[in-house]
Amino acid sequence: MSISLSSLILLPIWISMAQIQQGGPDEKEKTTALKDLLSRIDLDELMKKDEPPLDFPDTLEGFEYAFNEKGQLRHIKTGEPFVFNYREDLHRWNQKRYEALGEIITKYVYELLEKDCNLKKISIPVDATESEPKSFIFMSEDALTNPQKLMVLIHGSGVVRAGQWARRLIINEDLDSGTQIPFIKRAMDEGYGVIVLNPNENYIEVEKPKIHVQSSSDSSDEPAEKRERKDKISKETKKRRDFYEKYRNPQREKEMMQLYIRENGSPEEHAIYVWDHFIAQSAAENVFFVAHSYGGLAFVELMIQREADVKSKVTAVALTDSVHNVWHQEAGKTIREWMRENCCNWVSSSEPLDTSVESMLPDCPRVSAGTDRHELTSWKSFPSIFKFFTEASEAKTSSLKPALTRRSHRIKHEEL
Repeated sequence: MSISLSSLILLPIWISMAQIQQGGPDEKEKTTALKDLLSRIDLDELMKKDEPPLDFPDTLEGFEYAFNEKGQLRHIKTGEPFVFNYREDLHRWNQKRYEALGEIITKYVYELLEKDCNLKKISIPVDATESEPKSFIFMSEDALTNPQKLMVLIHGSGVVRAGQWARRLIINEDLDSGTQIPFIKRAMDEGYGVIVLNPNENYIEVEKPKIHVQSSSDSSDEPAEKRERKDKISKETKKRRDFYEKYRNPQREKEMMQLYIRENGSPEEHAIYVWDHFIAQSAAENVFFVAHSYGGLAFVELMIQREADVKSKVTAVALTDSVHNVWHQEAGKTIREWMRENCCNWVSSSEPLDTSVESMLPDCPRVSAGTDRHELTSWKSFPSIFKFFTEASEAKTSSLKPALTRRSHRIKHEEL
């Protein structure tokens, strides 16, 4: 007869309950505690007691992984792709390991932005004091001085940071599909300045200070008997809580607190801040946005807050599976009309690339990204986005030519 793993884990508790029940009435409280434990804890939580330490390497080499010449993450010794289930039946530990690798990937991409793409890391807020929390963005050398074109890249929500579209793609596919690097390199080759936003870097985490609360019995005027009874209840409660905690979280992690970054406490705030302090100050006549997923929502919010400025400076916006909603965000009629003329949303769809897709909302046109995977929409629509920007730029130039011609004739006439 086979016995399941869960039965083996729970067997000692059942035996303990049987032994307690054979005792006297004094053991009723322990029985209640054990029953309560069984009702509160699921198997995954219970198995934490057998978890290895949550102690992971802090380098790719420590994980024994490296990116090959194709930008694929491979094991140094076996050449195999990344394996999530490194330890069977330890999902939480495997997830923590994956997250630790993800943090290394983030730093690795930052290095690529600086070394391979020659971008500068710019600290924000621009007037931050030495002690306050800070974030940063990346910019090309000519981002603010390029008189012609500027491209702004905004990723989606979650764990991704500047330079990434999707961590999952970087780890399981390659750097081209998962990062913004192909966009950055092609943009620079075609004469764009580049600004890479970092909308998810909204706070820093510090360890929560331990607060020692003075016992109520030290300063209370309550009768001694009542104080003793309260202290006894408090001790029993703590004992029961510690008993649960032993199983619930045997490797209790540090309690952290979040210190938000001034004027950059959300993706929406961040987009507005970078617009005000960098994009609006740039010399470029034509600004182009590429915004993925929640980045599209952040752009729409930027437009709501800075409508006139955005309309005067932005030539075209490429959205990739954007989650914006013009109704929920209360975008006005003039914004919706502008988006219909100047934006395009490449959405996840099984239809061929650039096939028109019906929209339920009265905003920008929707076309297929040529994939039904949300995280791949930016990479799959990559060539179409640059074509869209080129056409938008040419259309703007041609629409200005008559006015420029009239102006030049007027100037010549005045000179004569």
